[in-house]
Amino acid sequence: MSKIEDLENINKKLENTSTTEVVAYFLDNFKNVALSSSLAAEDQVLTDILLKKNKNASIFTLDTGRLHPETYDVMDATNLKYGIKIDVFFPNNENVQNLYHTQGINGHFESIENRKNCCNIRKIEPLIRALKDVEVWITGLRASQSVTRTNMPLVEWDENFQVIKVNPLINWSEEEVWEYIKSNRVPYNKLHDRGFPSIGCAPCTRAIKDGEDIRAGRWWWENPEHKECGLHKK
Repeated sequence: MSKIEDLENINKKLENTSTTEVVAYFLDNFKNVALSSSLAAEDQVLTDILLKKNKNASIFTLDTGRLHPETYDVMDATNLKYGIKIDVFFPNNENVQNLYHTQGINGHFESIENRKNCCNIRKIEPLIRALKDVEVWITGLRASQSVTRTNMPLVEWDENFQVIKVNPLINWSEEEVWEYIKSNRVPYNKLHDRGFPSIGCAPCTRAIKDGEDIRAGRWWWENPEHKECGLHKK
């Protein structure tokens, strides 16, 4: 049986189970399981679920060097609440220096190519290192977040990073995310209270207006179909 067939069977097995049961299944049946957290609301929900199941669960984040101060605040609050230290992966310093010399500090605004180059150096390369020994990669993706995520399954094989990717919140609504955060007193990024449903690097994230799509504040100068950094492209 192929890996894809295995994952299809797992999808069928877990299709009517709770998010907590999905997380427990992978923690119990696989050795190297890790949550990649941007410290956004969805990832904070999964952090709480994972650590309630296993206080030593692996959680990492990518520090691009251009994050909002509020993102560091919620990282600190999370570490304190759960008594952990989230693993932090940084971009290669020489690559960042070369990026600055070739396209300046804000060259990502000038073209999609430049922006993706910035994302590649600040996010993709560190992610490759973070996932080096990971068998199962847990993410906080939800189907309603973006047109690029509508058809994502619960469990899939990520060809780009050669890893099993699990999206436990794929069918959650935004309302369910916030209900969980409030009910469980989970730390969250205060930018969410200021109109930021999606939070990434400071130069590439803005608050949205009433009625705008929840991803409208990410790379707002680009078309919706381009609004992925490469972490979750199909």
